[in-house]
Amino acid sequence: MRLDWRLDAPLPPVAQALLQRTADACATREGLGGRLQAFVWVTDEAGMRRINAAQRGVDAVTDVLSFPMVHFRKGTARDHPGRLRGALDPDTGCAHLGDVVLCLPRARDQAADYGHGLLRELCYLLTHGLFHLMGYDHTGPADTAAMRAMEEGSLAAVQMGREARQETPQDGEEESLTDQELLNQALSAMRNAYAPYSGFAVGACLLATDGRVFTGCNVENASFGLTICAERAALCKAVSEGAKTFTAIAIAARGAAPYPCGACRQVLHEFGPGMRVLVTWDEHTDQTTLDALLPHGFGPDALLGGKGEGA
Repeated sequence: MRLDWRLDAPLPPVAQALLQRTADACATREGLGGRLQAFVWVTDEAGMRRINAAQRGVDAVTDVLSFPMVHFRKGTARDHPGRLRGALDPDTGCAHLGDVVLCLPRARDQAADYGHGLLRELCYLLTHGLFHLMGYDHTGPADTAAMRAMEEGSLAAVQMGREARQETPQDGEEESLTDQELLNQALSAMRNAYAPYSGFAVGACLLATDGRVFTGCNVENASFGLTICAERAALCKAVSEGAKTFTAIAIAARGAAPYPCGACRQVLHEFGPGMRVLVTWDEHTDQTTLDALLPHGFGPDALLGGKGEGA
């Protein structure tokens, strides 16, 4: 799903990237893939009060508002392909569903009240708003249950379900994904591994310095030397999307500790020699650093006086 943004209240990059993945999960769960778009406005309490007054005649600060552009009398968006075609934006090729407004201070307060982090709360509020745009509501028990199931399923797809917990940052600190959330995404990626020869499935989740995350799994080959490890799969995906510096990688497997192999250590060193390395297997977790795993690593600074960054 395409999201267009207005950020009156600033969001850290990791939050914006996670909200985009959450929106994609909502579209996928509704069965509509990437053919949708919505406008997301993140504002403060004063902004939310103005919007409520102007659009609803209500003097109040609410956590989320939805303004649908397409109305579905029966069913939801998936049941009305004709109405979606009628809402097509010719510039983007996507059906414009409407607007969602999020109140950042209210989200922070509710996250503290419910005992989870701001990211989980923002993701929940966005799913709530987006499913309203898709025709869901909570006017009765059956409608409420259906909407809640769609919300929780979408949140679980991005590891932000009810079990998600994270520490709330102190004033001046930036919201970031927790180690457990990175490990959860590595575990999710592990399920897609193609490992018919070794039987050793591995998943990896790489955290870029701009807050984006990239996952990968190992992909084996009958010509064994052509096998690619999960760490390098995630790294290639990240670099292809423009990310070239990283702060952490989480790696998951079963049966043995999945510390990176020597080749992966060298490849990762190219882009983040000081990154943290988190590993999980069975009921165990451990952490170290890439510097500890590859002391005296050979990197770009050893070539051309440190001026040889590739194009």
